[in-house]
Amino acid sequence: MTYTLITANRNYSSWSLRPWLLMKALGIPFAERFEPFTKADNYEDFRKFSPTGQVPVLIHGDRTIADSLAIALYLGERHEGVWPAEEEARVFAQGAVCEMHGGFGHLRNDCTMNVGVRVTPKPMSEGLSRNVERVRELFETGLARFGGPWLAGADFTAADAFYAPVAFRIRTYGLNVGEGQPWVDHVLAHPAMRQWEAEALAEDWREEAHEAELAAAGVVTADYRK
Repeated sequence: MTYTLITANRNYSSWSLRPWLLMKALGIPFAERFEPFTKADNYEDFRKFSPTGQVPVLIHGDRTIADSLAIALYLGERHEGVWPAEEEARVFAQGAVCEMHGGFGHLRNDCTMNVGVRVTPKPMSEGLSRNVERVRELFETGLARFGGPWLAGADFTAADAFYAPVAFRIRTYGLNVGEGQPWVDHVLAHPAMRQWEAEALAEDWREEAHEAELAAAGVVTADYRK
Protein backbone atom coordinates (compact mmCIF):
# COMPACT_ATOMS: atom_id res chain seq x y z
CA MET A 1 0.00 0.00 0.00
CA THR A 2 1.21 3.45 -0.89
CA TYR A 3 1.67 6.15 1.72
CA THR A 4 -0.01 9.49 1.23
CA LEU A 5 1.42 12.40 3.23
CA ILE A 6 -0.73 15.50 3.66
CA THR A 7 1.29 18.68 4.09
CA ALA A 8 0.81 22.45 4.12
CA ASN A 9 2.73 25.57 3.05
CA ARG A 10 6.47 25.14 2.64
CA ASN A 11 7.28 28.54 4.12
CA TYR A 12 5.29 28.07 7.31
CA SER A 13 4.66 24.42 8.14
CA SER A 14 7.53 23.16 10.25
CA TRP A 15 5.40 20.20 11.34
CA SER A 16 4.87 19.12 7.72
CA LEU A 17 8.59 19.32 6.99
CA ARG A 18 9.50 16.68 9.58
CA PRO A 19 7.87 13.54 8.09
CA TRP A 20 8.29 14.83 4.52
CA LEU A 21 12.05 15.16 4.99
CA LEU A 22 12.31 11.90 6.91
CA MET A 23 10.63 9.95 4.12
CA LYS A 24 12.56 11.74 1.39
CA ALA A 25 15.92 11.24 3.08
CA LEU A 26 15.30 7.55 3.77
CA GLY A 27 13.86 6.86 0.34
CA ILE A 28 10.43 5.84 1.63
CA PRO A 29 8.05 6.28 -1.32
CA PHE A 30 4.95 8.40 -0.80
CA ALA A 31 2.42 10.51 -2.65
CA GLU A 32 2.01 14.04 -1.38
CA ARG A 33 -1.27 15.86 -0.97
CA PHE A 34 -1.01 19.60 -0.40
CA GLU A 35 -3.56 21.40 1.80
CA PRO A 36 -2.52 25.06 2.17
CA PHE A 37 -3.17 27.38 5.07
CA THR A 38 -5.80 29.71 3.64
CA LYS A 39 -6.75 31.59 6.83
CA ALA A 40 -5.74 32.03 10.44
CA ASP A 41 -7.84 29.08 11.63
CA ASN A 42 -7.98 26.09 9.27
CA TYR A 43 -9.35 23.67 11.85
CA GLU A 44 -12.76 22.99 10.32
CA ASP A 45 -11.34 22.61 6.81
CA PHE A 46 -8.57 20.29 7.98
CA ARG A 47 -10.99 18.22 10.08
CA LYS A 48 -12.31 16.83 6.80
CA PHE A 49 -9.16 14.71 6.52
CA SER A 50 -7.39 15.04 9.90
CA PRO A 51 -8.82 13.97 13.27
CA THR A 52 -6.76 16.68 14.96
CA GLY A 53 -7.65 19.40 12.46
CA GLN A 54 -3.94 19.82 11.79
CA VAL A 55 -1.20 18.67 9.42
CA PRO A 56 0.80 16.58 8.77
CA VAL A 57 -1.25 13.46 8.25
CA LEU A 58 -0.06 10.11 6.93
CA ILE A 59 -2.62 7.89 5.21
CA HIS A 60 -1.74 4.23 4.83
CA GLY A 61 -4.56 2.07 3.55
CA ASP A 62 -7.49 2.59 5.89
CA ARG A 63 -5.27 4.11 8.59
CA THR A 64 -4.94 7.81 9.25
CA ILE A 65 -1.94 8.77 11.37
CA ALA A 66 -1.99 12.38 12.54
CA ASP A 67 0.91 14.18 14.26
CA SER A 68 4.55 14.20 13.22
CA LEU A 69 5.75 12.08 16.16
CA ALA A 70 3.05 9.47 15.60
CA ILE A 71 4.08 9.30 11.95
CA ALA A 72 7.74 8.81 12.88
CA LEU A 73 6.82 6.03 15.30
CA TYR A 74 4.62 4.36 12.71
CA LEU A 75 7.33 4.51 10.06
CA GLY A 76 9.94 3.34 12.54
CA GLU A 77 8.08 0.05 12.97
CA ARG A 78 8.10 -0.53 9.22
CA HIS A 79 11.36 0.91 7.89
CA GLU A 80 14.99 0.69 8.89
CA GLY A 81 16.87 3.92 9.45
CA VAL A 82 14.19 5.97 11.15
CA TRP A 83 16.07 5.37 14.41
CA PRO A 84 19.77 4.58 14.83
CA ALA A 85 20.64 0.90 15.07
CA GLU A 86 23.13 1.43 17.91
CA GLU A 87 21.40 1.58 21.28
CA GLU A 88 23.07 4.65 22.79
CA ALA A 89 22.53 6.66 19.63
CA ARG A 90 18.93 5.45 19.45
CA VAL A 91 18.24 6.50 23.04
CA PHE A 92 19.69 9.93 22.30
CA ALA A 93 17.76 10.33 19.05
CA GLN A 94 14.45 9.29 20.57
CA GLY A 95 14.95 11.62 23.53
CA ALA A 96 15.85 14.51 21.24
CA VAL A 97 12.78 13.92 19.07
CA CYS A 98 10.44 13.81 22.07
CA GLU A 99 12.02 16.96 23.50
CA MET A 100 11.53 18.79 20.19
CA HIS A 101 7.98 17.55 19.84
CA GLY A 102 6.91 18.58 23.33
CA GLY A 103 9.11 21.56 24.12
CA PHE A 104 10.87 24.67 22.81
CA GLY A 105 7.71 26.75 23.00
CA HIS A 106 9.55 30.07 23.12
CA LEU A 107 11.55 29.18 20.02
CA ARG A 108 8.36 28.26 18.17
CA ASN A 109 6.47 31.38 19.25
CA ASP A 110 9.22 34.00 19.11
CA CYS A 111 10.94 32.71 15.95
CA THR A 112 8.08 31.69 13.70
CA MET A 113 8.96 29.42 10.80
CA ASN A 114 9.52 31.24 7.54
CA VAL A 115 11.98 29.70 5.10
CA GLY A 116 12.22 32.56 2.63
CA VAL A 117 13.20 35.55 4.75
CA ARG A 118 16.00 36.85 6.96
CA VAL A 119 15.17 38.70 10.15
CA THR A 120 16.93 40.83 12.72
CA PRO A 121 15.08 39.53 15.77
CA LYS A 122 13.85 41.48 18.72
CA PRO A 123 15.92 41.14 21.92
CA MET A 124 15.56 37.61 23.22
CA SER A 125 13.30 36.83 26.13
CA GLU A 126 14.78 34.73 28.90
CA GLY A 127 12.71 31.79 27.69
CA LEU A 128 13.96 32.08 24.13
CA SER A 129 17.56 32.37 25.32
CA ARG A 130 17.15 29.15 27.30
CA ASN A 131 15.64 27.38 24.30
CA VAL A 132 18.47 28.43 21.99
CA GLU A 133 21.08 27.42 24.56
CA ARG A 134 19.42 24.02 24.92
CA VAL A 135 19.41 23.55 21.13
CA ARG A 136 23.07 24.44 21.04
CA GLU A 137 23.82 21.98 23.86
CA LEU A 138 21.87 19.21 22.18
CA PHE A 139 23.56 19.71 18.81
CA GLU A 140 27.02 19.88 20.33
CA THR A 141 26.40 16.81 22.48
CA GLY A 142 25.14 14.69 19.61
CA LEU A 143 27.97 15.65 17.29
CA ALA A 144 30.66 15.11 19.92
CA ARG A 145 29.26 11.83 21.25
CA PHE A 146 28.42 10.11 17.96
CA GLY A 147 30.91 11.71 15.58
CA GLY A 148 28.54 13.41 13.14
CA PRO A 149 27.83 14.59 10.59
CA TRP A 150 24.25 13.91 11.71
CA LEU A 151 22.96 14.38 15.24
CA ALA A 152 23.10 10.71 16.15
CA GLY A 153 26.02 9.60 14.02
CA ALA A 154 26.88 8.85 10.42
CA ASP A 155 23.32 8.37 9.17
CA PHE A 156 20.32 10.65 8.85
CA THR A 157 17.55 9.71 11.33
CA ALA A 158 14.32 11.09 12.75
CA ALA A 159 16.37 13.31 15.07
CA ASP A 160 17.67 15.24 12.07
CA ALA A 161 14.21 15.45 10.52
CA PHE A 162 12.68 16.84 13.70
CA TYR A 163 15.33 19.54 14.12
CA ALA A 164 15.44 20.48 10.41
CA PRO A 165 12.83 23.24 10.90
CA VAL A 166 15.08 24.62 13.64
CA ALA A 167 17.91 24.81 11.11
CA PHE A 168 15.73 27.08 8.97
CA ARG A 169 14.92 29.18 12.04
CA ILE A 170 18.60 29.44 12.97
CA ARG A 171 19.37 30.78 9.51
CA THR A 172 16.34 33.07 9.34
CA TYR A 173 17.01 34.75 12.69
CA GLY A 174 20.79 34.40 12.87
CA LEU A 175 20.72 32.32 16.07
CA ASN A 176 24.02 31.23 17.60
CA VAL A 177 24.33 27.49 18.18
CA GLY A 178 28.09 27.42 18.61
CA GLU A 179 29.75 24.15 17.65
CA GLY A 180 26.36 22.90 16.49
CA GLN A 181 26.55 25.09 13.37
CA PRO A 182 28.21 22.39 11.20
CA TRP A 183 25.08 20.26 11.59
CA VAL A 184 22.92 23.25 10.57
CA ASP A 185 25.02 23.77 7.44
CA HIS A 186 24.98 20.04 6.68
CA VAL A 187 21.21 19.62 6.93
CA LEU A 188 20.50 22.80 4.95
CA ALA A 189 22.64 21.36 2.15
CA HIS A 190 20.71 18.09 2.02
CA PRO A 191 19.06 17.70 -1.43
CA ALA A 192 15.61 17.24 0.10
CA MET A 193 16.01 20.37 2.22
CA ARG A 194 17.10 22.27 -0.85
CA GLN A 195 14.02 21.02 -2.66
CA TRP A 196 11.75 22.12 0.21
CA GLU A 197 13.42 25.54 0.24
CA ALA A 198 13.09 25.99 -3.53
CA GLU A 199 9.40 25.15 -3.36
CA ALA A 200 8.98 27.53 -0.41
CA LEU A 201 10.55 30.38 -2.34
CA ALA A 202 8.27 29.65 -5.29
CA GLU A 203 5.08 30.00 -3.24
CA ASP A 204 3.38 33.16 -4.43
CA TRP A 205 0.76 33.68 -1.71
CA ARG A 206 0.90 34.83 1.88
CA GLU A 207 -1.21 33.84 4.87
CA GLU A 208 -2.08 36.86 7.01
CA ALA A 209 -1.73 35.33 10.48
CA HIS A 210 1.68 33.79 9.74
CA GLU A 211 2.90 37.06 8.24
CA ALA A 212 1.74 38.92 11.37
CA GLU A 213 3.76 36.51 13.51
CA LEU A 214 6.78 37.22 11.34
CA ALA A 215 6.34 40.98 11.71
CA ALA A 216 6.15 40.59 15.48
CA ALA A 217 9.39 38.59 15.57
CA GLY A 218 11.65 41.39 14.36
CA VAL A 219 12.68 43.37 11.32
CA VAL A 220 12.71 41.57 7.96
CA THR A 221 16.00 42.42 6.25
CA ALA A 222 15.61 40.21 3.17
CA ASP A 223 12.72 38.40 1.50
CA TYR A 224 13.63 35.85 -1.16
CA ARG A 225 10.10 34.58 -1.77
CA LYS A 226 8.41 34.95 -5.12
